[in-house]
Amino acid sequence: MHPRKILVTSALPYANGPIHIGHLVEYIQTDIWVRFQKLRGNRCIYMCADDTHGTAIMISSKKAGVSEEQWIERVREEHIADFTAFDIEFDNYGSTHSEENRKLCGVFWSALREAHLVKGKDVEQLYDPQAETFLADRFVRGTCPFCHLENQHGDNCDNGHTYTPADLIDPVSTLSGATPEVRTAPHLFVELEQLHGFLDEWTQCGKHLQREVANYLKGHFLHEPLRDWDISRPAPYFGFEIPDSPGNYWYVWFDAPIGYIASTQQWCERSGEKLDDWWRSDETEIHHFIGKDITYFHTLFWPGMLKTAGYNLPTKVHIHGFLTVGGEKMSKSKGTFVKAATYLEHLEPSYLRYYYASKLGSRLDDLDMNLQEFVAKVNSDLVGKVINLASRSAKFVAESGLSAEYPDDGGLFTQGAAAGDEIAGAYENCDYNRAMRRIMELADRANPFVEERQPWNLRKDPQRAGELQDVCTVALNLFRQLAIYLSPVLPRLAAQTGELLGKPIESWDESKTPLVGTPVAKFKHMMQRVEAKNVQAMIDASKENDMSDAPANEATNEATDAATFEDSDQPLKDEPLTEEITFDEFIKVDLRIARIVSAERVEEARKLLRLTLSLGGDERRQVLAGIKSAYEPEALVGRLVVMAANLAPRKMKFGVSEGMILASGPGGSDVFLLSPDDGAQPGQRVH
Repeated sequence: MHPRKILVTSALPYANGPIHIGHLVEYIQTDIWVRFQKLRGNRCIYMCADDTHGTAIMISSKKAGVSEEQWIERVREEHIADFTAFDIEFDNYGSTHSEENRKLCGVFWSALREAHLVKGKDVEQLYDPQAETFLADRFVRGTCPFCHLENQHGDNCDNGHTYTPADLIDPVSTLSGATPEVRTAPHLFVELEQLHGFLDEWTQCGKHLQREVANYLKGHFLHEPLRDWDISRPAPYFGFEIPDSPGNYWYVWFDAPIGYIASTQQWCERSGEKLDDWWRSDETEIHHFIGKDITYFHTLFWPGMLKTAGYNLPTKVHIHGFLTVGGEKMSKSKGTFVKAATYLEHLEPSYLRYYYASKLGSRLDDLDMNLQEFVAKVNSDLVGKVINLASRSAKFVAESGLSAEYPDDGGLFTQGAAAGDEIAGAYENCDYNRAMRRIMELADRANPFVEERQPWNLRKDPQRAGELQDVCTVALNLFRQLAIYLSPVLPRLAAQTGELLGKPIESWDESKTPLVGTPVAKFKHMMQRVEAKNVQAMIDASKENDMSDAPANEATNEATDAATFEDSDQPLKDEPLTEEITFDEFIKVDLRIARIVSAERVEEARKLLRLTLSLGGDERRQVLAGIKSAYEPEALVGRLVVMAANLAPRKMKFGVSEGMILASGPGGSDVFLLSPDDGAQPGQRVH
């Protein structure tokens, strides 16, 4: 099949503040899609830039005591550093305040003028007398004039009504808190209604937008005449002055999307390419990734501008929802408004890339980040299922390498290869959630192969060296197959896999053919488990209202804290203390720290989970634990527990249990495993 030629963009981050984890939903989503396309052999480039114009930039630079140009360059460097740290790889990252963008804005403007789509009229606009500037829509809040919803944006409310800032009831400037004045100034407008027929056809044809987006546009905008688009702002304004209208500047939403093309122009000049081959060619697909809050601009104004100026229309606009944390909007006071740089101080970027991928679907649903689920999912899926395959097999074939022929694995590799098309289809449709589920199903099939053959025991018998090599060859090939499928999400893991097995991952189709007869490098640590304490440290570091308001008297705090501990005496009444034993009797029980390396349901049993515990090294124990009602097995993998390690094996109906893990609670769903601090090590004795 002939490779596709694809140009991809994300919305341009505004150069007025740092990147946070809410922003990263979009850039990680886009980067995954681009990496997938490249892995499939398509020619795909990823363009982005900082959005640099507008009143907010003027105000921020003034507060910082620097010029606007100095301010936006400082922010751009910070943005690039954050994106790079999260493995987001742009082919070009430009700025809307570039000469390329200025010239292209002139091209678009001339096309709009020639099409007689521009008209001028006086506008009543809100002016902040304290900040001495006209107010952009984003700097006004007030009550919606239609539904009377309070504290709404300057141009639209949460119920979907659109209006001008001057229409707001009780408007307030977000810059100074002052009540704005209404002043009149000449503005230039694009008569979008002239393009109504084209926009109706383009948005409703079923090819370019998600169905719910097309329906939204039809129900909110296209069912009536489209309002004129205010395209200019009077001085003072940081931006490009309109050549044929001195004293007026193109509104930031005019030059921002043109920045996609300007960024491509910079890449073309550096790479020896022609811009028209990417933006004026039937062979090129254009894919925009945006949040649902800027749907209007990217599905009505932007296609209208492109059509008028003779550039490629978007092949697809991929629109996603917002990020919530714990079911709520990100909050600075609760510490859930986490900057990218703060996240990186505490956690690995791969964690977030995988978690977002596991949650992102093809619709506009908001993505909720549950911090407990975040910890459990990464530990269970990545550490407990994927990396576990390599860590438990690679070290045994570091000298011998992989078998010369691929051994019989019961069809596991063939099944994994057959799943490749389905996983690829999910990636293509931005249904990453489905792709991750399918990949983890393959991991769930692969791990029992290793568990049953126990390479850590095979290596003890020199007579079974060939069998050991075969088992590890299967395990490492199944691991590599998973790493290929995960490589758009986890490029670092893909690189580590290439180093381990001496062959870089370069193509999706490599998942169809196993590696044989190749050397295996010494296994190196690939990914640490997520520690809940590090997640909490990240949240604590993100809280803006710290302990400065707390009482200074430590004694008072101690008394308050002590008063809050009103422990119930009911547990002792339900289960009284047993008879006293001697120290010598107690010391006979050998309590050890153990790590749960696998957990599965015993389907025939009502209460039991089958756990495989590691006591360090190759020492493994199987324990049947009656905690099925209290814990999902996936959430247990990687967890530290306390184990009674010297109990005699107990033969039960569903197998042999080689010990016992310690828990509290009356039973049923009220069972609570005792969890040592994460600094403890498997095999350590509990004294």
